[in-house]
Amino acid sequence: MLEKFCGFLVERGRAENTISSYRQSVGDYMKWYEATFGEPMTQLYRINVLDYISYLRNVKRLTNRSINAKLSALQSFNDYLIEEGAQTDIVLTEKDHLKVQIGYANPSTVSRDQVEAFRQRILVGSGVRDYAIATILAYAGLRISECLDLYPEDVSLVAKEITVRHGKNGKSRVVYIGDKVINAVREYLKERPDTGSPYLFISRQGERLTRGQVNRIFRAYSKEIKPHTLRHFFCSIAIESGYSIDEVANQAGHSNVHTTLLYTNPTRERMKEKANRL
Repeated sequence: MLEKFCGFLVERGRAENTISSYRQSVGDYMKWYEATFGEPMTQLYRINVLDYISYLRNVKRLTNRSINAKLSALQSFNDYLIEEGAQTDIVLTEKDHLKVQIGYANPSTVSRDQVEAFRQRILVGSGVRDYAIATILAYAGLRISECLDLYPEDVSLVAKEITVRHGKNGKSRVVYIGDKVINAVREYLKERPDTGSPYLFISRQGERLTRGQVNRIFRAYSKEIKPHTLRHFFCSIAIESGYSIDEVANQAGHSNVHTTLLYTNPTRERMKEKANRL
């Protein structure tokens, strides 16, 4: 059933990471259902889902945000079951999601000095390929999945543009880049092996790099900086450098401008400094 559900998500253009996350979440629900009721799950019942929410809150002690992510997966699974004819009723909607207080502080948690030191450690210790990845994330604001999906022809060093063909929810966009990104990619291309792979960033075996491989590389050079940390950094410094909210939203591929507005808030450190003045 899970494999067919994943096929359903692929047909609807869901991103690879979303499919993986939804598969895990629905699988977790199935395990809970079988452990609770002693039989495999065949369809969703609203009362069971409400009990599961209680379990996630009170036993697993997950945050509301984490629970909502699992509910989104179950909503899509509900759609799949209806399409398959396994059930006819919609058992949960967006209204069932738990309230989440939106953070006021800027999501960026690293300074420019920290990012520059990290990039240099990557360059010295891991080489130009991983340096180019870190630079694209930090100074073009791509998601890690978008970066790893790039083809060489998607990056125009002459036009100073990156074409993101398959962003979040399948949306494409053009990202404008500066010299840091151009120089990093140009140096990598000089050393990129010709393996026949269509992807820009490839492993030593000539295959597309995976998110897990990049995460391991990042962990080797920093305890604080992860791929998404650099995306937060980009949005924050772009606003500081004079980009408008709309420009940052376009560059980062934010579907909701309210996400971008968070980066106009002070950082956590500045909030703590203000607290000490009270």
